[in-house]
Amino acid sequence: MTTALKSAVIGTGAISKEHLSFISKSESAHLAGVCDLSRASAKYAANRFGADSLYTNYNQMLDEVKPDVVHILTPPHTHKKIAKDCLAAGVHVFCEKPITPTYDEFQELSNFARSCDRTLIENHNYCFNRKILAIQKLIQEDILGEVQEVEVRVALDVRDGGIFADENLPNPIHKMPAGVIHDFITHICSLVVRFIPDVDRVAAAWSNHGGGDLFKYDDLDATVIAGSAHARIRFSSHTLPRGFYVTVRGSKGYAETDLFQPHLRCVIPRAGDVLSPLINHFANGCDFIGSSFINFRNKIMQNTPYEGMHKLLNETYQALIKGEEPPINFQDIERTNRLVNALLHPENKF
Repeated sequence: MTTALKSAVIGTGAISKEHLSFISKSESAHLAGVCDLSRASAKYAANRFGADSLYTNYNQMLDEVKPDVVHILTPPHTHKKIAKDCLAAGVHVFCEKPITPTYDEFQELSNFARSCDRTLIENHNYCFNRKILAIQKLIQEDILGEVQEVEVRVALDVRDGGIFADENLPNPIHKMPAGVIHDFITHICSLVVRFIPDVDRVAAAWSNHGGGDLFKYDDLDATVIAGSAHARIRFSSHTLPRGFYVTVRGSKGYAETDLFQPHLRCVIPRAGDVLSPLINHFANGCDFIGSSFINFRNKIMQNTPYEGMHKLLNETYQALIKGEEPPINFQDIERTNRLVNALLHPENKF
């Protein structure tokens, strides 16, 4: 019989649906409580996903429910205080990104988690998407060869209405050091350090091409150097179509995908210099057609676009139950946040 951990969720905003959906369906988790400052929002989430109880005060929930795991899904500037209270109560913490506004705050929180002997995890869900795992497998099997270049490019018009563009009710993410881009920078950096973990130098150009006072930045162009390997980080609000492109180039070939419309294109050695290009074209065409059908079906069926998150959560719960290291460990989070910090450091801006 599978052991089920008692889970609680703090914050019932938009992203909570993915966390609550996993918990409510997983044999490894039992939804013991939900908490939100809005009682109506907490009640809706509790009723929809079958929580045992609902709260508007998370400390009361910690005292009464005594969960094993808490998912913190509140605005980033609240994460450190809530996480420390949960860790001090002996609870493992799964925190949405960005885990803290600054690297110093992350280090403080990380050290506190270690002192409590509890697990602290930041959500790096895109690292667990099937296409990213497929690229990692190509590297592990030495099909791509030694990693030489990584490019992570996000094209997303954050100014075109939506949750970021409301000047009357500004999104809390605008208070972060990178403004709106901070909502995506953890995902971008976590993917970079998956493939080139030890960064030596960074140069970053932050721009606000659209102007105005609401947005700090709407464009980022950065170069990351790690030994002989290089990475390019690009975030643009002014290029279409929207996409989340990841390209990894090795000494033998390269692979690329778009995480918003998942597919996998590989240019790798297959059958010598003459036939390899033809076979690559054929294989990539088949994958693209198959992926197009899958993506279309997922849209029609309204399947989650966060497939990596569900895999990450499942592996996290399994690790906690077995007393093993989680799939995202302290080192993964530290490397990611160190790179974010380097991108924002004044000495690295130009």
